[in-house]
This record gives sequence, structure tokens and C-alpha cells, in this order.
Amino acid sequence: MTDALRELYQDIVFDHYRKPRNRRALPGASHTAEGHNPLCGDHVAVHLDVADGVIRDATFEGEGCAIATASASLMTEALKGKRVAEAKDLLDGFHRMVTGASPAPHPELGKLEALAGVREFPVRVKCATLAWHALQAALHDRPAPVSTE
Repeated sequence: MTDALRELYQDIVFDHYRKPRNRRALPGASHTAEGHNPLCGDHVAVHLDVADGVIRDATFEGEGCAIATASASLMTEALKGKRVAEAKDLLDGFHRMVTGASPAPHPELGKLEALAGVREFPVRVKCATLAWHALQAALHDRPAPVSTE
């Protein structure tokens, strides 16, 4: 395994893949959106409970590879308690990190930085960003499923 692959599949990524956090329906969610990656078949639905501009709960459902599942799990953990504007900043920062637009360390992303190695594998960027595309659609109340294509 190369150093880049080792970095990509850090322990935290495998842990969130094997034991995804917040993988469940969210009855009464105020915001929901679905996304899919037609290249590999990964799909995810993101559910948010937003009140007074604060994300009180964030969950996801769906199936995907280790990167897609870990990204959704880590994302939902990071979103809880954030204001919607903070969630959008997190989304922008995560996207810049995994696309390589900003390869510098991103301590503000916390555990999400475990996915920084994705930028070395452009085909995996779509896996890592799938839940984030759905998050963006949910925050903008776009009910149609989003695609990574």
C-alpha cells in the first residue's frame, strides 16, 4: 500500500465505514435531499432537523463505498449544533480540501481532515462529496435528487 493509500484509508475512515454514526431515518426532518453517484451506484439521503437556524440533528441513509459512508458519517457528526451558515462554511472548506483547491492543513475541519488524502485520487472525490452535495441540496430545499455528475 502506498503512503497516499494509507493516508486515504486512515483508521478513522475505516471506523466510520464499519460503524457509521447517525445512519438512520429522521422522522419529521425539516430538510431532506438525496444524492447518487451514477459511476459507482453509491446513493445517500441526508436528513436535517433545523430550528432557529441551528442544525439540531443530522442523519443519513444509503449505501456506498468506504469513502462515501465515512464521509456521510463524519459530516453528520460535524453538523450537529452548527448554525446553517457554519454548515455552509464547513461544506466549502471540505470541498476545497478534497478537490485540492486548498491543499494546506485544515484544522477547522476537525475529524473531516481524515479524508484529505482523497485529493490524491480524483475518482474518489465524487465518493467523498456525495453526502455533501445532498447536504447542499437539503439546505436549499431542492427536493430533486442530486448527482455527482
